[in-house]
This record gives sequence, structure tokens and C-alpha cells, in this order.
Amino acid sequence: MTTQRLPFPVPDERAHLFVDNFADMHDLVEDLVVPDGVPEAAATVLRTARELLRQSYYCYEFSTVAVMHSLISVEIVLRDRIPDAGKRPLHQLIKQGAADGVLTARQAEYLDYGRQIRNGMAHGQTTHAVMPPAMAVPMVTTSFAIVFELCTSPA
Repeated sequence: MTTQRLPFPVPDERAHLFVDNFADMHDLVEDLVVPDGVPEAAATVLRTARELLRQSYYCYEFSTVAVMHSLISVEIVLRDRIPDAGKRPLHQLIKQGAADGVLTARQAEYLDYGRQIRNGMAHGQTTHAVMPPAMAVPMVTTSFAIVFELCTSPA
């Protein structure tokens, strides 16, 4: 068996299009704070999405993964909030959440848009999808906001 020694990370050349150095990545994600009261499973996923955004300095594609990952946290919380959610796919959870008043029309619209992006990448319909951090941060921020709103609104 041959051992492969991976190199230490170096900044992706595209990273310098939006920040000067890795320390600047903190400014992009500093407002992405996991609120109190979020179930630990969703909180862990949100923290991972935030870290993926920071690490996109070294691997640019991580910003796209962060968006996809942040949707998982919303799905976790929706499953907690929607009775009998079972294993229904996300599009059904969004539809049910909107019909039951768990989600606002705005939240459902944003989530459905994110779901379509996620599905396009996950099912190979969109290939080589690279979402610049400047585009990914607002999308991840939306997931953070929806999780917060779902966790702080009355059940």
C-alpha cells in the first residue's frame, strides 16, 4: 500500500477575488451565529456550513457545499415542527409547512429555491457548480435565519 502525503492547504487563487487573506474570511461569517434553542443536530450542521464557508478560502467549492449543507439544518428543524413528517422529501415538507403555517410564504419560496439548486447538484443536473462565497453567504444566512425563526416561533 502506497501512502499519499497531501500538501498543506494553500489559498485557492479565486479566494483573492473576495478577500485578501484567510483572516478576512471571519468577516464574511461573523454574523452566522447559531442561536440558542436550536436542536443540537441542526446546530452542528449550521456550524459546519459556517466553517465550510471559511474554508472556501482554500477550497473554493466548499462555499457551494456550505449552501447545500445549510439546507439540511432547515430540514432537520422542519421534521421536528411538522407532525408526522416521517421520511417525506424536502419539497413535501416545504409544502406542508406552508400549508400548516409553520413556514411563511417567503420562507417557503426561499427554501424551494434552495432545494432546487441542491437537487440540481445532487442529481447531476448541474455539474461543476461553483458558487462564489459572495453568493453563498446570503443563502447560508437565509438558512440560519429560517432555523432561528422556526425555533423561536410558537409550535
